[in-house]
Amino acid sequence: MFKPLTGKYDHGPVHLTIHAGVGGDDAKDWANMLFKMYLKYAEKRGWKTSIVDDRAMEIKGEFVYGTLKKEMGVHRLVRISPFSSKKLRHTSFALVEIVPIFPDIEHRKLVIPPEDLKLEMSRSSGPGGQNVNKRETAMRIVHLPTGLAAASQAERSQPQNREKAMQLLKSKLLALMIANQKQTLSELRTKVKPEWGNQIRSYVLNPYQLVKDHRTNVEHRQPDRVLDGELDKFVEAELQLE
Repeated sequence: MFKPLTGKYDHGPVHLTIHAGVGGDDAKDWANMLFKMYLKYAEKRGWKTSIVDDRAMEIKGEFVYGTLKKEMGVHRLVRISPFSSKKLRHTSFALVEIVPIFPDIEHRKLVIPPEDLKLEMSRSSGPGGQNVNKRETAMRIVHLPTGLAAASQAERSQPQNREKAMQLLKSKLLALMIANQKQTLSELRTKVKPEWGNQIRSYVLNPYQLVKDHRTNVEHRQPDRVLDGELDKFVEAELQLE
């Protein structure tokens, strides 16, 4: 049984983004594997997912943020690299970023000065049909004072993608303000960089088979099942730490 979730935003939906670490094709492949793992986990839980950008999705359902919030952090993979002609073992890292989707009323309260924003347009590579791919409809917005960025390419028009990216950026900023106990956006003036530090979980596929969470010491000796979305064992143990 899961521990009761009573946090302010625990009952609500999330933005989940996977960032590939250093390591070229291996790191990108690992980020893609994690993205698929969370898609499958959400499906098992009966949650609704929508992909908004490369390795970025929204997940909606009951207590999504409360369930997934402890999954945020660095995940480590050890395996024989499929990209190595010499079949060498390779270690890859990826950062799982999870922020709650804040209510519209809180988004409206957060006013970002236009001069603090950098808008980048590009051609959509995601779903949406031929017409979408012929135009620069994808949108990425960078908050210059902090370096935080958000992107969307899933919508059919540039204004829709801009709105979606802005919603995600505001959620990231609100989450950062809460984490750093800041009352106003102007207090966030330092460039923010992903915390790569120590990994929270390791997935070893070679020379042995093991997934281990380094905070709870929970283990699973069938990594293929974990990567297929079998995460409840880890999630439940994480929530008991609160």
